[in-house]
Amino acid sequence: MILLPAIDLFGGKAVRLYKGDYAQMTVYSERPMEVAQDFAACGAEWIHMVDLEGARSGGTPNVETISRIVRETGLRAEVGGGVRSMEVVERYVEAGVSRVVIGTAAVTDPSFLAEAVRAFGEKIAVGVDLRDGFVAIRGWTEKTALAALDFCRRMEDAGVKTIVCTDISRDGAMRGANRGLYRELSAAVGMEIVASGGVSSLEDVRALREAGLYGAILGKAYYTGAVDLRAALEAAQ
Repeated sequence: MILLPAIDLFGGKAVRLYKGDYAQMTVYSERPMEVAQDFAACGAEWIHMVDLEGARSGGTPNVETISRIVRETGLRAEVGGGVRSMEVVERYVEAGVSRVVIGTAAVTDPSFLAEAVRAFGEKIAVGVDLRDGFVAIRGWTEKTALAALDFCRRMEDAGVKTIVCTDISRDGAMRGANRGLYRELSAAVGMEIVASGGVSSLEDVRALREAGLYGAILGKAYYTGAVDLRAALEAAQ
């Protein structure tokens, strides 16, 4: 299983939100490049980045920071946040990003998703953000009537290879990953599943690996020191 330590970007800084709430933002580093360099020094091969400003605006305000991190650390990057057009996808791919995560637009604009998958294949992932078992969109503010499994099967039919699945209730809450959810999804679909939200112990990492997941994202637990990144990377293997 791959482990993807995460950097959420806002104003050029590494931050974390609590359950996606911009009003509950903690700045962990003024220098995200140094954070990414620590990821690489610990042995990480991947990094997960979210442009929180892009999530609001639909643009790529932090693309220069993202491009520099990819270029100078050698980490493979998975990036999301406001990916709503082919222009944004192309900008990230040109910046050296290995995988672009489409969230809300995968629900609201299926023709855009289809075009992106046709053009970039495995470089396109879909963010499946879940609240009470249903897909949430628009920065987690709007719960749809799309049930988790139904939506994931729809994405599989659309040719999506990878999903990044977040249990919103666990994100930034240090309550542990929703292992049952990920086991259920793994059994139901043939896609690569990246678990996001709530990974807060080495036991979480081991359990997700044993459940056969493709990947897991490590966020707040890294920044608070609750999980040692080197130990987590070993546990993922």
